[in-house]
Amino acid sequence: MWKQIKHRFERYPARMNVARKIIELGFRIDSNGKVYCDDVEISDVALARAAGVDRRTIRATAEIILRDEKLSGIFQNIMPAGSLLRNVADDLELGVVEIEANARNPGILAAAARLISEKGISIRQAHAGDPELDENPKLTIITDKPIPGFLLKEFLKIKGVKRVSIY
Repeated sequence: MWKQIKHRFERYPARMNVARKIIELGFRIDSNGKVYCDDVEISDVALARAAGVDRRTIRATAEIILRDEKLSGIFQNIMPAGSLLRNVADDLELGVVEIEANARNPGILAAAARLISEKGISIRQAHAGDPELDENPKLTIITDKPIPGFLLKEFLKIKGVKRVSIY
């Protein structure tokens, strides 16, 4: 997907920023070129501000996307991933573990989930950053109760894990 997007916008870095922001936030573009978060319309001005571009760049980006059959299929069907409980986990007495790893290593999520489940802790949410969007993608796991600190060393034993934080 990113090869197609990069190819289409390689001469237009501002438009690339817009396409990246739309995907990052889970926005979609309807057949009229309007941008939505689920069923809430996002103004061109608001998106332009967030992407650091002029509002006309939003329109131009949407037009290019809608003219491309593959890109329009992608951008017209994106949905937001839902809210991550990370910022309110402490208030809700939930656990959080953030794992920074080589995203190309398979099995990191599975190994982390196994460690957590072996301690009788349920996972409420898991979110993995996209290595194409994030310079340092993180795997964030929200649990139904705090993660014991002694698991830190166990997480670090997972192949490809660089850093772990438990909150």
